[in-house]
Amino acid sequence: MDSIDNEIDPTIAAMLADVNDSKPGASSGFGDDAFGFSDSDFGADDDGRVFDGNPEREPYKVDMRRERILEVKKFFDEEPSHYFDDKSYENGSYYRSALEGEGQQGARVNQLLKKYLTTQDPKERAQYRMQIVNAWWELLRVMSPKVIDKRLPMAKRFLIRFGVVLPSLFTPEQKAMFSKVPFKNEIGEPIYYLDEWLEEVAKNHIAPSATDEKHIRVSAGADGEHQKLLQLKAKNDGRIQAAEGFANAKQAERQGMELELKNRIETLCEHERVIGLDGGLKQAYTESQKGLFADIFERLRALQKIDKDISTYLKELEEAREIGISLEQKLSDQGIVDESIDSSLIDDEFGTIRQMAKMSCGKRGNPFPVFTREFFHCPPHGVAFREEVANILRWVEMNDRSVFRKKSKGMINRILPFVLCIPTYGDFGFCWQPFDRLNRSSSRGRLIIPMYPKNLKVSILMAVADYRWQYAKEKAVDWTDPEDGITGQYYQYIESKKIKGDLKSYFIADYVTWMTKEIEGTQVMEKELRGIFWRSIPFSKERREMLSKRSMVYLDLFRKDSVRIGTFTKDELKEYNKVNEPYDSLRFPGIGED
Repeated sequence: MDSIDNEIDPTIAAMLADVNDSKPGASSGFGDDAFGFSDSDFGADDDGRVFDGNPEREPYKVDMRRERILEVKKFFDEEPSHYFDDKSYENGSYYRSALEGEGQQGARVNQLLKKYLTTQDPKERAQYRMQIVNAWWELLRVMSPKVIDKRLPMAKRFLIRFGVVLPSLFTPEQKAMFSKVPFKNEIGEPIYYLDEWLEEVAKNHIAPSATDEKHIRVSAGADGEHQKLLQLKAKNDGRIQAAEGFANAKQAERQGMELELKNRIETLCEHERVIGLDGGLKQAYTESQKGLFADIFERLRALQKIDKDISTYLKELEEAREIGISLEQKLSDQGIVDESIDSSLIDDEFGTIRQMAKMSCGKRGNPFPVFTREFFHCPPHGVAFREEVANILRWVEMNDRSVFRKKSKGMINRILPFVLCIPTYGDFGFCWQPFDRLNRSSSRGRLIIPMYPKNLKVSILMAVADYRWQYAKEKAVDWTDPEDGITGQYYQYIESKKIKGDLKSYFIADYVTWMTKEIEGTQVMEKELRGIFWRSIPFSKERREMLSKRSMVYLDLFRKDSVRIGTFTKDELKEYNKVNEPYDSLRFPGIGED
């Protein structure tokens, strides 16, 4: 391998800063200033350059008691980190720390990047640019398994997470912004950067995207019986997750019902003293108190049904755990080792990750994988940093209240999909899968978001629309039947207009219009299409009321809601009332609970 030290000119940072940058006052590099450093910032050891893993929130776990995303109050740290400064590293170079020890792949990227940034020939520059794409992904392929190493230098981690290999390619403002991005997942939502995602896959916390099946190392002599045991274990793991999720959801429902019952009984037991009579006599039940009897009996019957459901799910959970213990023992007896961390899983996931990156850019997009100010044109709140993505998803859910609600086993629960932020310059967010095929009832879907798009909100809306479409289509008995949900209604509309092309692409475009134009009262959709979205993907109650005051078009739709509500079943009415509660009053574990 060619040495990084031999390849890099000591003045390379200054040269690189001037390439393709005509802005006056552009920085020639960073790292000459002295700084202080706190080991406690990220749980680091003496050199302050290591990662201690995810916090204890375990956001990969599904908690059906969560019904909302909390307001994001901190988007950036107050004080900048110094991980992009050369003096943070013992060898005095972020760039060298990022690439050294990566064999031929590191040397190849080093050579091509130097040529790309120093050549003056446009044709050569275009050639080097395309060569860097393949070389970069080969580099990531050999680097990715190292994310499980807590002592991985931060330069390598940020190369994977943000595509940053040379801080001199930042503008001063960009460097200051990236230096204040919170490093850990402090919001507890299942939103991941690439290095975190790969680590969770290696830990078997997240199933590989390619197969949705947990991979376990198999001995060299594995046969069909081995594979059958592995499949049974993967399915049983999904059964355990589903039983735990439904049990938690039912227990939360019981807690709410018990509180309502307690309040009604307390009201029933309140009696006024009889004025003018001695002996402390109190009034009989009032008419409003008498009306509580039927209400209380109804809640008692509901509690009885909930208790029966809880018993069922706890029994299923116990049985599944016993089966899991038995399967693990059989696998162990046959020489199959289920390790807590398996870096080989990353190899399986990596090919899928590269495909995701290509899809986020599209056929005509910019596949260049290296962060550089030449291609970065995002405003501070337009980068897919975790906190910003959570904030936009919160806004989406506040206005499209049913978007993450799933019906299974007669219950409707809210489950937020996984979100993977990939460092590309693409504009296309999309849904990789609406749920795990081994656990359709209580698993998370997967949204893929490009980190540096032209419009982050639109990219996220595209991913959400794709998720909505895929989930509805998978759940429908006949997805073309208007009685079976939004896919059938939309299909019939497109057919009636004799429009040809990709149906899902049309739906995604219309959903973006719905959530960016119609939501503000700008009438872009045709009347029939607007009616479909109003009924099947309704805005929040507050938004519908606001729109009804702006135009007769929306007022007419709003008035028809009351007629439609009159046809709802009891369960449909319950769900309608649920999604029309004030967003921030919805349940969140640990907040507003006794």
